[in-house]
Amino acid sequence: MKDPKLSVILITYNHEKYIEKALDSVLSQVTDFPFEIVIGDDCSPDDTKNIIREYRDKYPDIIRIVHREKNTGRPTLNVYETTMKCRGDYLAYLEGDDYWTDSDKLQKQMDFLNEHPEYIACTHSHKMIDDNGNDITDPEILKISDMYKWSGEFTMDDFEKSGFWPGHYASVVSKNIYKNKKHDYTILYKSHDFVDDGQILLFLLMEGKIYRLDDEMSVWRYVKKAGGNSWTSRSMKRKIQKEDILMSMELIKWLEKEYSLRDYAKIKAKKDFETALYLYSSAPSKGNWQTVREIFEYNIKHVVMEDKKVSLIPYCIKCVKDKFTKY
Repeated sequence: MKDPKLSVILITYNHEKYIEKALDSVLSQVTDFPFEIVIGDDCSPDDTKNIIREYRDKYPDIIRIVHREKNTGRPTLNVYETTMKCRGDYLAYLEGDDYWTDSDKLQKQMDFLNEHPEYIACTHSHKMIDDNGNDITDPEILKISDMYKWSGEFTMDDFEKSGFWPGHYASVVSKNIYKNKKHDYTILYKSHDFVDDGQILLFLLMEGKIYRLDDEMSVWRYVKKAGGNSWTSRSMKRKIQKEDILMSMELIKWLEKEYSLRDYAKIKAKKDFETALYLYSSAPSKGNWQTVREIFEYNIKHVVMEDKKVSLIPYCIKCVKDKFTKY
């Protein structure tokens, strides 16, 4: 194949039940430009790796696999390393359990970007299904999808004011911003362990505007994770939350260095401190209090208060009072 115009980043791990549908939905795309599929498999222990090898052998001019000898344990590292292997000037994104539903999806989005070069990316509407392929009807889960309900132009200002996102991961086609190496994008895996389309969209919004089409052209498979209210699951949730806010702090530091501390960073910094405080109140420990202090020093003193004088304990009391005042 001559150099592809677009690269499809297909991220997978233990997707043996779904990966064929995902790949078929990409291979069915009808385009007037060449594209490649770059598969990042994080050393799946199930049959995923055999399935993708069969597809690679069948479509050697289209499919490339980023091989790993062992699991990275960090899905975002898989995303980063796979992205860096892409040759296209444009990127499309897909996870191995999601799929596309319109064979003209890529062509429609590329046509739009070619006709409107002022946009950095183009997204579209999606549908949510459960693990068994049934439409999601649970209103609580559908609230998650509501975050993506937007139509037309979307800018960084829209994000900061609305709290919405312009499109789900599987709906994005963008210019390959990683080729210009303008920023240190290793923050993608340094600030979060799990695939976060919000972070990728944030990178794009730093570079320009995004346009969301109303066409429904992809499916988001929402797999409800096992858990519950047991002590073990609550403890694990607190551990993940703690790691998330510490990594989020690294992302905010990166934004300050590479872009600017806009309202988004201030809002996120304050929310993360409140989460740290909640974790300490739920499970008091020396380690959790140290997290509160660490988040306070940067998130509150520097980002929120802009280096104005403020003390930890009075600020904690204020946060608690403000919380109760809301109810």
